[in-house]
Amino acid sequence: MNAAILKGRLTGVGTGPGDPELLTLKAVRAINEADVIAFFCKKGSNGNGRAIVEAHIRPGTLELPLVYPVTTEANKEEAEYRGPISDFFDRSAEEIAAYLDTGRNVAVLSEGDPLFYGSYMHLHVRLASRYRADVVAGVTAMSGCWSMTGLPLVQGDDILSVLPGTLPEEKLVERLKNTDGAVIMKVGRNLPKIRRALASVGKLSGALYVERGTMANGAAQRLEERDESPAPYFSIVLVPGWKSRPRGDRGADR
Repeated sequence: MNAAILKGRLTGVGTGPGDPELLTLKAVRAINEADVIAFFCKKGSNGNGRAIVEAHIRPGTLELPLVYPVTTEANKEEAEYRGPISDFFDRSAEEIAAYLDTGRNVAVLSEGDPLFYGSYMHLHVRLASRYRADVVAGVTAMSGCWSMTGLPLVQGDDILSVLPGTLPEEKLVERLKNTDGAVIMKVGRNLPKIRRALASVGKLSGALYVERGTMANGAAQRLEERDESPAPYFSIVLVPGWKSRPRGDRGADR
């Protein structure tokens, strides 16, 4: 028998933005069928993705925590971040490959969608050429947040831009000038910079700040009313672009 047939299957599983009820049926099936569940986490924590799917992990399933060596909020351009994080993904890929080589199926949990700012994509590009690699789409954090708040973001010919808050302020301003609606991710300690950029292009008043969207402790408020303290990791800024929407829309007031 061809040795490749004996190898296990790698599956990147989107767990959605936080609410366990936003898991897809396909994600639940992939988790149930996995011999090994791998998940990214910080030291001392099992991570949010693991918590979301806990009810669907079969007893006896092997678990493989992939512990980040540095914070994901560090500046990605700094050598102190790029070196350790690249080595981490190399090691993680080989740990998973060792299970795949024994014929075991490995599901890697990814918060939101695996191929949208997801850590899983770093494993996919390292392993997909060697093993069967499937991806189960997940509900993104941004769609979870605008649904939770009831905020229509864009319609018709509106342009939507997804921007990382880690961009330099001048680049944020440039991008915000040339879009109708926007989703700003990776907020954290970048919140004051994001607020300044939105104010400079006249879009601060309509912006909505959401933290821990769809989770039990989720909350939303107008960004201009949010204090200057750093935002938690699970936070996002929504900038609606539908300027002609009926005045009865109160999504941003929730």
